[in-house]
Amino acid sequence: MDGRQSALEGLAMNPSLWKGKRVFVTGHTGFKGGWLCLWLKKLGAEVTGYALPPASNPSLFSVTCVQDGMHSLIGDVADRQRLASAMAEAKPDVVIHMAAQALVRYSYRHPVETYATNVMGTVHLLEAVRHCDSVCSVLVVTSDKCYENRERKIGYREDEAMGGFDPYSNSKGCAELVVAAYRQSFFAAQGRVALATARAGNVIGGGDWSDDRLIPDMVRAFHAGETVCIRNPDAVRPWQHVFEALHGYLLLLENMMENPTAFSQAWNFGPEDADTRDVAWIVKRFVAHWSADQGGADWRIERDAGNLHEAHTLRLDCSKARHELNWRPALDFGLALQWIADWYRCYYSNKDVLALSQQQLDVFQEMVTADGEHRMVKTA
Repeated sequence: MDGRQSALEGLAMNPSLWKGKRVFVTGHTGFKGGWLCLWLKKLGAEVTGYALPPASNPSLFSVTCVQDGMHSLIGDVADRQRLASAMAEAKPDVVIHMAAQALVRYSYRHPVETYATNVMGTVHLLEAVRHCDSVCSVLVVTSDKCYENRERKIGYREDEAMGGFDPYSNSKGCAELVVAAYRQSFFAAQGRVALATARAGNVIGGGDWSDDRLIPDMVRAFHAGETVCIRNPDAVRPWQHVFEALHGYLLLLENMMENPTAFSQAWNFGPEDADTRDVAWIVKRFVAHWSADQGGADWRIERDAGNLHEAHTLRLDCSKARHELNWRPALDFGLALQWIADWYRCYYSNKDVLALSQQQLDVFQEMVTADGEHRMVKTA
């Protein structure tokens, strides 16, 4: 693989590498960041989180007690000095930057905040890393929307042009350029810090209550006995369960620990081509899973009257991660939707949602570590 093979070749994931590792996670109060911290704690890592308070109520952070068993700090990545002080005190081996303004439609209403968080927040993070001698590996999580989207049917590769029509997407393209500049200007020559970026597809999973996202919008409506309105039923996105993306991030970091120079690049993590679906497909399947137990799930199409631009088609080419990291999706997508419906049903039934969260993580981790091979699990 052009020098990128390592001692980890053929191994889907090596949980033992994380035991005792000091990991600094920004955005730990968010949906993806919360799940990542739950997983890192399970692996035995010493986790410090730095983020604003949860943006929704309820939140995954609160209902699964993410802060338990880790050091949780409330702070803004826009506060450069506080961020640098927090990192210096934590003395992390690994830094994972997930703090972001992550909503497209919100970015139209708040463009300055979006750029301040997503671009300058990344600059502040990398400046903190520059002055923290303990750090060996840094992963900056951006977005599949960082590419200049030409509405084509083939997936975008990591070496293609950055762009983005809306402030959110554009800010993520800018963050990628910031990382590339810091890598070349400050980290590559020293060889001390491995620095990579991860671009995941549309991530879904239990515990997301963000506004203007498909699954949370459906869950809120169905729980309230209301009909959910779908803006763009024919929009195509690279959907994937949150565990798939997080597995990619952890696997990439494991390889970066072994070979910092070779893996300090940009990486796509997305679904198999067959799971790059339109919105209507996702809605119909999720409605079926929800209705099987809860009932009362209905939807209608209501086109966006605000005329805000949103990409119609977005696909990722993830062949590099498949070939060089031995990463690929492990969950059948139908089962992924079942897990998500189960998670929200558990929460709204006042059952032990933390226990279910840990159970789902256990099952998924077994899939991606058993005998060094992925084991695709399908629905019956």
